[in-house]
Amino acid sequence: MARRTHVIGVGMTKFQKPGQSDDYHIMASQAARAALSDAGVGFEDVEQVYAGYVFGDSTCGQRAVYELGLRGIPIFNVNNNCATGSTALMLARQAIESGAECVLALGFEKMEKGALGSKWTDRASPVEWHANLMNEVQGFTQAPPTAQMFGGAGREYRWRYGTRRETFAKIAEKARRHAANNPYALFNQPLTVEEILASDEVFDPLTRYQCCPPTCGAAAAVLCSSDFANRRGLSAPIYIAAQVMTTDSPSSFQEKSMIKMVGYDMAKSAARQVYERAGLGPEDVDVVELHDCFTTNELLSYEALGLCPEGGAEKFIWDGDNTYGGKYVINPSGGLLSKGHPLGATGLAQCAELVWQLRGTADKRQVEGARVALQHNLGLGGACVVTMYRRD
Repeated sequence: MARRTHVIGVGMTKFQKPGQSDDYHIMASQAARAALSDAGVGFEDVEQVYAGYVFGDSTCGQRAVYELGLRGIPIFNVNNNCATGSTALMLARQAIESGAECVLALGFEKMEKGALGSKWTDRASPVEWHANLMNEVQGFTQAPPTAQMFGGAGREYRWRYGTRRETFAKIAEKARRHAANNPYALFNQPLTVEEILASDEVFDPLTRYQCCPPTCGAAAAVLCSSDFANRRGLSAPIYIAAQVMTTDSPSSFQEKSMIKMVGYDMAKSAARQVYERAGLGPEDVDVVELHDCFTTNELLSYEALGLCPEGGAEKFIWDGDNTYGGKYVINPSGGLLSKGHPLGATGLAQCAELVWQLRGTADKRQVEGARVALQHNLGLGGACVVTMYRRD
């Protein structure tokens, strides 16, 4: 039986627009210090560090961690596109299960304004297969490529089930409403469905307010073994009940489906394995932080994670089963749509929110009686990490 891994400390910075943040190493060290303080441990207790970021030179992790002290311990730089933060978290968990006692997972990003683009044009793109499939299925326009991919998946869903455009906008309205109670979120101003639909069209059915913004920020988590927690007198700390990473399978490309290409089957497989390993089902989950890079992906993820039946997402949304008073509270933080999406930090910011929720310390965002939390973090290219947290 694997050693239990506890999350004993979390921290994050307030997410900010590009050009308005501190440099990456300052944000990262702030988040790390917050997590260490929350855990009640010092950097001298940390045996390894997993530092995640997407945009930066090859050892930004070392530069960020050196702000905490020069200890000579292993520092691993991690890049897994938008799933980078939860990938760092998973590697830290594996280190605990392999015998480490206390490990730091850190994620950060200093982003540029505008849509994501390739930094290296003299070599094959890591999403070349994705772009080729999209070009074959729906063509290629001047819209941002990721908006075309996730927007195209939304179109495919609409054609299959007759989903209204207002349904996708309803997700963004919920995200803004939740973020109004999150001091760490980039966008705290509520919006109506009408305002969201009236914003500039990016790629049908997506409008500007249905796309996550480029964001700068950092987040961190301190993980430890049960023995370490006991020695420190920590009572009933949050633990990781199950965690799975999946990558692209043949269905991502062979079925000529935009839904499958943007990670539906990766998420479905990861969630199924997590439920099996944890011995719990989706009906046992209280609170969820999922990867809402676009409203269309949030809708697809409801079904991939088993939160509602396939084809049932529209009813699920309009019945209010994705918010307070419904079956689940999904993205109480405001999600990527409103909290922001600093790629390397996102997975660890999700972790922080869910730990706060399970501790009962999420203030106005608190989900009453939350005991089981589910996290979904997705990156094209491709990787999907699903994590279940519990409190005793």
